[in-house]
Amino acid sequence: MDLKIKDVAELLNVSETTIRRWLAEGKIPAYRLHHQYRFSRIEIENWMLSCRLQKETGNFLPSTEEQIFPPKKERNEEHDGKKGMQQFSLYRAVHKGGVFTDLKATKKDTIIRETMDRVSGELGMDPSVMSELLLDREKLMPTALNNGIAVPHTRDFLLKGPTDVVVIVFPKEPIDWGALDENPVHTLFFLFGCDDKRHLHLLAKLAHLSSSDEALELFRSKPEKKELLEYIKDWESRVGAK
Repeated sequence: MDLKIKDVAELLNVSETTIRRWLAEGKIPAYRLHHQYRFSRIEIENWMLSCRLQKETGNFLPSTEEQIFPPKKERNEEHDGKKGMQQFSLYRAVHKGGVFTDLKATKKDTIIRETMDRVSGELGMDPSVMSELLLDREKLMPTALNNGIAVPHTRDFLLKGPTDVVVIVFPKEPIDWGALDENPVHTLFFLFGCDDKRHLHLLAKLAHLSSSDEALELFRSKPEKKELLEYIKDWESRVGAK
């Protein structure tokens, strides 16, 4: 999917001027088509993951006052409407997908397969096919963020329907996921979007959530679905209010 400057600005919740400056400074991947900038989904996806990692090590490319979240105050009515639709997007996706604390796998490939065996039927997926797609994505680039968080997903599958899905898995023991900070993963967010833009929006939101010390402390406690949903709903309301 090709994205325009306006699309990327909306996804990352910054101004188009900021995107143009990042382009001029070589801080965001893009290509030219008929003298206009275009962005590919997979490159922006990888960029968000790597930028979040760089921020954790003090080398995040965009400046701190222009981070992806929370939203800026100066928005027009059209943007405010879109923001309202997106504000509780993670809450809705987790509510649809569920939370699992009883999976026994201890390696990346086996926990991906075990998770797909558990959830694929309800989501109308073939567990074997989905497992291979997720593992292929991991071979291209590990989906681990820093701080023990990973977001397994695939660029080759979109859900049919109006609701995105995030399945949260707390492994029995932390799992090596190839994170740049070399920390094993204690929380997995399996992400399945209904379209490319919503997929990228949720990915950006999860990247921001994973940098919260408060959230990380909760994740390490392996909360049940009700407690986790309450926290996510409150977190999204606080992010949207800033």
